[in-house]
Amino acid sequence: MNGHDWLGPVRRATFWAPLGVVGALVGLWWLAVAATGSLIVPTPGQVLLGIGELARQGLLLRHVTSSLWRVGVGFGLAVVLAVPLGVCMGWFHGVFVAVNPVIQLLRPVSPIAWIPLAILWFGVGDLSPVFLIFLSSFFPLVVNTTTGVHTIERQYVRAARNFGVGGLRLLRLVILPAALPHILVGMRVSLGVAWLVVVAAEMIALDSGLGFLIMDSRNAGNRYDLVVAGMVLIGVFGLSLDSVMRRLETFRAIRWRDGG
Repeated sequence: MNGHDWLGPVRRATFWAPLGVVGALVGLWWLAVAATGSLIVPTPGQVLLGIGELARQGLLLRHVTSSLWRVGVGFGLAVVLAVPLGVCMGWFHGVFVAVNPVIQLLRPVSPIAWIPLAILWFGVGDLSPVFLIFLSSFFPLVVNTTTGVHTIERQYVRAARNFGVGGLRLLRLVILPAALPHILVGMRVSLGVAWLVVVAAEMIALDSGLGFLIMDSRNAGNRYDLVVAGMVLIGVFGLSLDSVMRRLETFRAIRWRDGG
């Protein structure tokens, strides 16, 4: 057998095994609703009809794009601020000593606990959810970036300095590329956490977003088919975002430090 012949079955298993598990869970869900005769819990078919209803009304695109926009802005701000801070904390011991206690003090506080302050500072609108999503993304990214810089092998730095590389060039050519795998792991974790808190964050949004859809469907008319539809959409888009981040982690240009 050719050395690469075994990859075909592995790839097929990688594709079909998750679909089989999802199919089995959907089947169990359907059977459980049918067996109990529940009038509240929707069947998978009713959820699909609910998603179709949202699409026909133009609400599906509106809610999805609103959530993606809020997560994108909050996550983007976290990347812009957390990565430079993490690099400084990892490279300069004085910055680490001064800032790390504050980071470790605030990091365990749930973003949901910030909701009252978010409303007080930013009011009821887009800024409050963006702030909460920013908080949920910021701390994992700072910690992973700092760890990435701390664990850079010193022979890379010594070799660069032997060739006269220093200052910003050292940062651009050695430190950031060497820390990039850790930074991407932090980005992946941060993005996942940001998507997790979107429901709580959008409880204080005005009239859009998947979190708003879930709460409004529950409160306005007990439309549990739309409640579950919102949950399914959050899961699907969360999986898609995580897949994109995982794909970035496999690029050879990023994994050069590991000899990839």
